[in-house]
Amino acid sequence: MYSESHKIFDKLRTDCGSLWHSYTRHPFVLALGDGSLPRDAFIRYLKQDYLFLIDFSRAWGLAAFKSEKIEDIRSACNSLNSIINTEINFHIDDCSQWGITLDELRRSQHAPETLAYVKYVFDCGLEGDLLDLHVALAPCILGYGEIGQQLKSSALMPDENPYSKWIDLYSGEEYQSAVYTEINTLDKLFNSLNGSVRYTQLLEIFKKSTQLETEFWGMNLSS
Repeated sequence: MYSESHKIFDKLRTDCGSLWHSYTRHPFVLALGDGSLPRDAFIRYLKQDYLFLIDFSRAWGLAAFKSEKIEDIRSACNSLNSIINTEINFHIDDCSQWGITLDELRRSQHAPETLAYVKYVFDCGLEGDLLDLHVALAPCILGYGEIGQQLKSSALMPDENPYSKWIDLYSGEEYQSAVYTEINTLDKLFNSLNGSVRYTQLLEIFKKSTQLETEFWGMNLSS
């Protein structure tokens, strides 16, 4: 998936350095993979991610609004569809299995880390152009795709992992297709919106979103 033909994401990911490793191999992620994550930590995560995904669906709506080409609108809508028709439904169903009602989910309050992340992405989208917004969104969709594949193929994953459905979601064909589409979209936008002349700025956006993703994992372990 991360082949040489997709140089922009590869370069951002590589230049992000240890930040990317800290995000995709966070203790929360590793505990998901081996099934040792405390139940309370996963429930906190599900509640916050439910709120987060609703806000991020709006961010993808903003990406569609800012798009001038039909293929860019289609790409944003594909990501939006993945969130509202797959990820959010998964969270609702999974929460139900863990004893959390939809009403309880809806009454959840944003944690400071969740608000900070959402605000940053919208700031990038409202103050910058379409490429800035996609770069701010990329660590979420592309990072989860990498994490899903990483955990699915891990030799440490037990046969009876209580979090196997989460891993199956993000390693599955439907989500990986959305990842592939976004990688291609990043390349196209980078080439058409003068990405090379402002790469340093774009890298800082990518790094900041990656750091906020890492803090999102961490808050669920420390709460």
